[in-house]
Amino acid sequence: MTITATGAANAYAAAQRLTKPIADAAGKADGGLGLPSAPMSGPGSFGAMVEKAVTGTLDTGRVAESKAMAMAEGKASIVDVVTAVAETELAVETLVTVRDKVISAYKDILNMPI
Repeated sequence: MTITATGAANAYAAAQRLTKPIADAAGKADGGLGLPSAPMSGPGSFGAMVEKAVTGTLDTGRVAESKAMAMAEGKASIVDVVTAVAETELAVETLVTVRDKVISAYKDILNMPI
């Protein structure tokens, strides 16, 4: 798999689009789900874990973007940029895989007989 600057930029933009609804929902008491209010925060909560994962992925993307800009200015090597882009790609793929597993588990729960 080859990694291009355009591909990395597109992955970074997609990650930002994915996290906007999460950030908007996080500001609401019910997490934007229309559920009764329940504790969704705290160091050990699922919401905190998801927020940390998304934030880490975005931070990785920002590092890759800054390295690409530094390379364009002649201040960074191509090796640093490729490494940062590969780390970003891995972080995004991991986040998408976790999202898919969560959705699959949710569907399995919905299909359970009562």
